[in-house]
Amino acid sequence: MARIEEGDIKDKEKEVDLLGEIAVSANNQGKSIPRKRDYRQRAHCNPLSNGKWEDLPTAPDSFREDAHFESAFLDKLRMEKKGEKEAKITFADIGCGFGGLLVRLSPLFPKELIIGMEIRAQVSEYVRERALALRKEHPGEYQNISGLRTNSMKFLPNYFQRGQLKKLFFLFPDPHFKRSKRRRRIIQTALIAEYAFCLREGGILYTQTDVEDVGDWMKEKLDMHPLFRPMTEEELNSDVCVELLRRGTPTEEGQKVKRNSGSTWLHCYVRVHGNPRY
Repeated sequence: MARIEEGDIKDKEKEVDLLGEIAVSANNQGKSIPRKRDYRQRAHCNPLSNGKWEDLPTAPDSFREDAHFESAFLDKLRMEKKGEKEAKITFADIGCGFGGLLVRLSPLFPKELIIGMEIRAQVSEYVRERALALRKEHPGEYQNISGLRTNSMKFLPNYFQRGQLKKLFFLFPDPHFKRSKRRRRIIQTALIAEYAFCLREGGILYTQTDVEDVGDWMKEKLDMHPLFRPMTEEELNSDVCVELLRRGTPTEEGQKVKRNSGSTWLHCYVRVHGNPRY
């Protein structure tokens, strides 16, 4: 198992395999109030359509973290991270679905603010309600995750400053099979420049899909971009998130593929030094 560099459990009596089964799985909410059947919505949504977006920040400085995370927890993070004036989001799951990855990452990286970004209104509301319910069920835990509704293909730079993010996830994105609709895919040459802008140097971009054609598409686009390089085998083996994704358990889609004995294509890239504008 990959070595966990963050969120290590110091008390030996509490040592557990955080990459294995946890108290709250990707699908089971325990006694949490939100139920998926109450938040169902169409699986596909056109990201190129012009919709109404409430509370859309005009710039990263106008985005309020305290609208998603408790103020007391943010103050605690600021005190622990000396030299930082405010606690900022550092992990983003684009197209987070029902928030399975957020739940799995929370105990692994308790000092990182993690946001799930989802374009579907009902599903994004479910993620927020799920995070709030988990905080009530497990006092002191899951304080660092939340979800919001937005169109990441259009508005990602509205939320994040240059070099703000450490990790960016694109897991099981909509494949948009038809050739005429491929411009709707989340990994596009023009959009990769925005992802590079938001990621700090050394930050990691993760992609995973169960559609080989889509996996090849994302790999090709990222291979061609000068601000990203593929992770080496050594880096992959030492990355706790890669180990988690390889197990196929953190997301609802990943669990579905695993149950059906399907295959997934995982490609991970490191943000490298490049044009000073980025």
